[in-house]
Amino acid sequence: MSKEMVAIAKEKFSIIIEEQLKRVQEMKKEVFIPDYSALSPIIIGICWGDGIGEIISKHAQRAIEHILKDEVAKGRIEFKDIAGLTIENRAAHKQAIPDEVLAEIKSCHVILKGPTTTPQAGDQWPNIESANVAMRRYLDLFANVRPVRIPQQGIDWCFFRENTEGAYVLGSRGVEVSEDISIDFKVITEQGAERIIRMAFEYAKKNNIDRVTVVTKSNVVKTTDGRFSRVAFRIAKEYPGIKLDEWYIDIMTAKLLDPARRKDFKVMVLPNLYGDILTDEAAQLQGGVGTAGSANIGNKWSMFEAIHGSAPRMVKEGRAKFADPCSMIRASGMLLRHIGFNDQAKKVEMALDVCGQFEKKMVITGRDTGVTGEEYTNYVLSWVDNSQLESRWEQGVKKQVVKKNSNS
Repeated sequence: MSKEMVAIAKEKFSIIIEEQLKRVQEMKKEVFIPDYSALSPIIIGICWGDGIGEIISKHAQRAIEHILKDEVAKGRIEFKDIAGLTIENRAAHKQAIPDEVLAEIKSCHVILKGPTTTPQAGDQWPNIESANVAMRRYLDLFANVRPVRIPQQGIDWCFFRENTEGAYVLGSRGVEVSEDISIDFKVITEQGAERIIRMAFEYAKKNNIDRVTVVTKSNVVKTTDGRFSRVAFRIAKEYPGIKLDEWYIDIMTAKLLDPARRKDFKVMVLPNLYGDILTDEAAQLQGGVGTAGSANIGNKWSMFEAIHGSAPRMVKEGRAKFADPCSMIRASGMLLRHIGFNDQAKKVEMALDVCGQFEKKMVITGRDTGVTGEEYTNYVLSWVDNSQLESRWEQGVKKQVVKKNSNS
């Protein structure tokens, strides 16, 4: 019986190895990178998702339409609504992303995606892969870029999380060897590690940042994390003006909470699972996961999203209209910057800071104790249009710094 189990496990593992070897060959091919300044129209796909996803993604779409109203009127920007990523539709097709939905997504240049429900053991849904993980793989969105800014504390972090490898990419491909043994797989490739690490260094170079931090557990997970670490130090030799240091994930989670150390970090690059954990912690410091947006960058397509889930409990309890849209609006700002509208993106970022960190005339709590998502979106957009936005933002930063210093 044990020989039979080993043979089955070997067969499953061999299939995975063959797939990953093919993927490496694909990564070695020449890539196509779009020039958004030359595209007309730029097609923005809006994937509603499910749970609160449909609601907050529509708030974010309204924000983009408002900010780019002139470009929309000229026909330079077009929106495509993609409604097929609900858990019900994915479960009915038994696919993480149904084929016709994936075709719609690929017909767009960039995607703004609402949160989607991922089935877990014991719930009513079939064991289909996370739609996020699948989309990142199908579109080869290898870089998950998550900025976290708390100006009054001197925090300006940018996380570069590898998106298509690590512990997540084969998360639904594990082997139940027997009633007693379950095994999952983790993969790191030379090519996959190099492209995310190089992107982090290029970002640092472009923004005059002299430090990049690679986060691993290479002292224990010696093969995969060890490769990620080795690639980082190899790439660092090409950037003599930038210092590379390595921190282990366990102590790094502590250092982000250390006021004496955390503002020293600027750019962090890390494998998939560690990136997921650390960016949620960082977002909580900023004001909660509802405040953080996320970019998923590939060579051909890019997707922008909130970092949190679909909150089905909020829908069940009738609270969906009170869902916080800030994460999706922040993601829409990242999308604007990606396609070349830097000034508009800056206004979105500053307006979110003014509304959420400085002025706070409206508060969103997820319940009827606060305003609705629609009301909060109106609040943010009123500041986007305000000619005093930049001066109010600067005033807010200075006031918070003075307050922090006096308290210390």
